[in-house]
Amino acid sequence: MRRRLRESEKRKVAADLQYGSPKVFKFTNYLMYSGKKNTARKVLYDAMKIIKESGADPLETLETAVRNAGPTVEVRSRRVGGANYQVPREVRPERRQALGMKWVIEAARGKKGKPMAAKLADEIILAAKNEGEAIKKRENVHRMAEANKAFAHFTW
Repeated sequence: MRRRLRESEKRKVAADLQYGSPKVFKFTNYLMYSGKKNTARKVLYDAMKIIKESGADPLETLETAVRNAGPTVEVRSRRVGGANYQVPREVRPERRQALGMKWVIEAARGKKGKPMAAKLADEIILAAKNEGEAIKKRENVHRMAEANKAFAHFTW
């Protein structure tokens, strides 16, 4: 039987240079490809500039978008007696934030025809209004969890 080792300490996330927010710093890291942090930072700052030009507070809009896009429940696979069940589980706040950020970025990357900063700004604004692809993804996850509520007693 496995025994639990002591939990490792969570690292402190540094604040972003321009906005002073750890969420913006984390969002930049999720946006980054192949270690190109300056490119990711430039894309995010340009997107924030577009959001500001539309008349909204960029930091508040980003935080609302991530909060709206993050799921509260998700399904996890669990093997019981030779059968796999999709068991609904509550999502921890850190994972909820991470999934929200990933889904907003994924939705922006899925669009075609505009520069990434414009696509990202559009998706952030839509997610803040509870619309867009990232919100559809969250709704699908919630629907799956609701459909499999009968297996909730298989938690571990």
